[in-house]
Order: sequence, then C-alpha cells, then structure tokens
Amino acid sequence: MTDTWSLEGAWFKNCNCDPGCPCDFNQAPTTGQCEGIIGMRIDKGHFGDVSLDGLKFAGAAWWPGRLDEGNGHILPIVDESADEDQRNALLTIMSGQAGGTLFEIFAAVCPHVREPIFAPIDFEFDIESRSGRLRVGDVIENEVETLRGIDPPDPYRVLVRIPGGFEYTGENQDAETALSKSLKVRGGAELDFEHTDTHSSMAFVKHEGQVPAAA
Repeated sequence: MTDTWSLEGAWFKNCNCDPGCPCDFNQAPTTGQCEGIIGMRIDKGHFGDVSLDGLKFAGAAWWPGRLDEGNGHILPIVDESADEDQRNALLTIMSGQAGGTLFEIFAAVCPHVREPIFAPIDFEFDIESRSGRLRVGDVIENEVETLRGIDPPDPYRVLVRIPGGFEYTGENQDAETALSKSLKVRGGAELDFEHTDTHSSMAFVKHEGQVPAAA
C-alpha cells in the first residue's frame, strides 16, 4: 500500500499585482513581472507516518512575465521548529516530487530554486476580517488587511471561486481577496522587492498526494 500525504490549513498568496490577482483569470501580471510570496499554516497534515500538524512553510518567488511562461526563481522556507523528518517531508512536497497539482506546477514554472531556509515563521490569519500577517525571519515582512469601500471606507468583500482549480482547494473552492498593505522580501537578487497596497489571497486549502518511494 502506497503511503499518502496531506496538508490542510490556512493559505496566503500575496503579490505585486493590483488587488484581484490576474493569475486567477489567466491574465498577465499588472506590471509585467510577477513577484510575491506564499505561506501556509498546516492545521492538519502528514507525510506517511510523519505528522506535520502545526508547522508552517513559505516561499518567495519571481517571474519575468506570466507564470505559465516559466523561468521563475523561488526560495523555499520551512518552519525552523520542524525536525529533520518534517523538514525533508515539507521540502519533498514543495518540490513537486510527491505530486499535488499546485506543487507540480510551481516546480514546472520555477526552474531556479534557491537553497532552502529554515527560519521562524510568524503566521497570523483571520479570514473573517480578511486580515493577517506573515513574517519569516529577516526574509519576509507582510501585513494584510481587508479591502475597503470608497465612501465610506467600510470593509469590502470580494470572493474568487474557481471550481476544479488547483490552488483554492477548500470546501467552497474559493479565496477571499484582501489588501497586502506592505510586502517586503529580502531574498537576494531577483527576490529583493517591496510593495504597498497590492493583492492578497486568503483561503483554507487542502492538498494531497503520494509519498514517493525514494522518500
């Protein structure tokens, strides 16, 4: 019997585009290139018999154009509290070697993979108020808040639902659109960037696959 893996929990995707991620609509990035971060808090997860409950991971990425055109750079980051087995499990999943459509796609469009970093990850996530924070060592600082109306500036809600999609894989297959008030990444070369008032996606997701024999 083949061992399986599964990740369930809270998901951020925050980038340099205007709110309403063009990738969700198969459109080009707002400013030509794509640069941003992803992060996940694993509320429930396993890799074979290795528990991943409570761990977090993140990534900083840059593409010169549309994601589907590839040639991206990515920096994988794993919670420093993970032990060796958990680190190996998360890096195997993130690399796409264990299946899971989202991670396989990242692997295909990001041929330039940096050495992974193990760092403290501060992950705050309130999907009801569409607010949160992601801080990863000295690499990522990100603050998120709700979109607001024009007059009056009351909280404003926009949901993106993609039935059968590969990213927003929670029960309703949707994500809340929020505002990345500040996004600062210090990952070196292409992965040094800073933005204000740009896009944020917040969702509860589930990803799963099979543990490869080599693992």
